[in-house]
Amino acid sequence: MSDLSRPDRFSVIAGRLTWIEGSSIDQLRSTMSSPDMREAVAFPDVQPGKGSPSGAAFVSDLIRPALVGTDIGCGVALWETDFPTRRAKPDRLSPKLDGLDQPWEGDPKAFLIERGVDPTAFDHSLGTPGHSNHFTELQQIVKLVDADAAAALNLDPMTLKIVVHSGSRGFGEAIFLEHAAKYGADGLAPDGTDGMAYRAAHNHAMAWAGVNRTLCATRVLDALNVSGNRLLDVSHNSVTPFLHEGCACWLHRKGAAPADCGPVLIPGSRDDLTFLVQPINPLRALASIAHGAGRKIARKEARGKLERLYPLRDDLKRNRWGGQVICGDKPLLWEEAKECYKDVQTVIDDLEAAGLIRVIATLRPVVTFKSSELMPETRRQDRETWQRQRAKDRAAKR
Repeated sequence: MSDLSRPDRFSVIAGRLTWIEGSSIDQLRSTMSSPDMREAVAFPDVQPGKGSPSGAAFVSDLIRPALVGTDIGCGVALWETDFPTRRAKPDRLSPKLDGLDQPWEGDPKAFLIERGVDPTAFDHSLGTPGHSNHFTELQQIVKLVDADAAAALNLDPMTLKIVVHSGSRGFGEAIFLEHAAKYGADGLAPDGTDGMAYRAAHNHAMAWAGVNRTLCATRVLDALNVSGNRLLDVSHNSVTPFLHEGCACWLHRKGAAPADCGPVLIPGSRDDLTFLVQPINPLRALASIAHGAGRKIARKEARGKLERLYPLRDDLKRNRWGGQVICGDKPLLWEEAKECYKDVQTVIDDLEAAGLIRVIATLRPVVTFKSSELMPETRRQDRETWQRQRAKDRAAKR
């Protein structure tokens, strides 16, 4: 494992063969040059970000919104369903999930209030995964490694799972931009007026993001006409109080999952596995672990590098297991291709070698939703057909 903490107060937890972009290290070094910064840990998925890298945890005397980023509360939720995997046919399931990025037809304000979260000006986006690397996915277990841990989590190996990767949408970005307009990348005194205001807004966005993932999953349950329940929901963009070497400091996670909140999902790309892991020895790495695979090809370079490899759009809409990808955004198909990400197995191997995790189970994608493909009229007709069928099903149950 690399250990660069002596001169620069940061370390990189990654194997010698794990590819780490040099600019990520440059950003780490620059970030840690501020006198309020105490320690940082980067993980195998570290990649360059806006000003500071993603895939790292930072401890500071100040609250630094730039070390949380624009998507406050972004994270991953895992939901159980009662849909048997033996009936999971991607071709049949995909049409039911198309349109999940369209505005929800329910009352988002009421949905938030029922869950103790105040409404915002961004509630029209509630229940949608968002763009970029966000997704809503149906997955199935392919390997159960720790049956006891799975049972403790009420994980059924024979049913489909819903995995939602999303955040606070435009809400968190607005909070960040308001701070940046006043202070740039500077930090805030935790007990100062602006520091306390940011903390309150941050906590609101964190709660909003959790409700957003809940509604994303609820929409999938409704689309499939099945029941389900949440098994875990973990954020990887946040700032929380943290005791560091006897000092009451602030722990910023920017693309880093908490290691002190129970099991965590570490997803790969849409054509790779997802790992359900149990963090161990949390104090080893600022109570944090990696949150995903990490990019290795920049978005602006993806199409130019991959278009010859995938000349047809449909080449990018199947994974290696026969699962389907729903993505009407053509550039996003290239930007999110498996070649743009590191192999998630290498991330898991590095975390295991560092004594940070124990694998509970591996899952693979059955249907990945990124953005709508159906035309609006087709989507409306399908929705009406589904609503009529659901009404019949409910009547039959009575």
